[in-house]
Amino acid sequence: MVINPSGVVAILFAIVVLALSRSPFVALATCVAVYLLADGVLAAYSGWQLRREEAAGWLLVGEGIVGVVLSLVIWQGNVTDDMLVYLFAAWCILTGALELGLAYYIRKEIESEWQLVLGGIISLGIGVVMLFRAYGGTVVLAWWAGFYAFFFGMLLLGVGFRLRRWLAH
Repeated sequence: MVINPSGVVAILFAIVVLALSRSPFVALATCVAVYLLADGVLAAYSGWQLRREEAAGWLLVGEGIVGVVLSLVIWQGNVTDDMLVYLFAAWCILTGALELGLAYYIRKEIESEWQLVLGGIISLGIGVVMLFRAYGGTVVLAWWAGFYAFFFGMLLLGVGFRLRRWLAH
């Protein structure tokens, strides 16, 4: 499987973060950091595997590095409610841009790259909305992040199945 684990992790994150929406800040921050770390490691691994077939794999490696670095920043412990929202929003925007770039590079290789394009657009959109709504704090972050992760995870599962068929040829 190429990207499927990231989709599964995103859906699990959505369930946990929505359940934690009213929990203490530390629990939510830890959940976000774990998700960014897991997604980052899986994206970097997928990109490393894909780089042999396509130079666009390096975009996934870059996305993975961004997730790992932001998770480490959150784990430093000096993050406030608003900072956590801004960090997650920045991650959404960077991830969305890299996914759109990946979709552009692999568009000739797989059919229906629209799922990756839609995932990138959702990432960018949620990130921008969160930047302008950061004052809502962690409850708003939990809901936006949960819905984002659920839909994003479903799209990643679809892309992963298509990439798996492509790499099998």
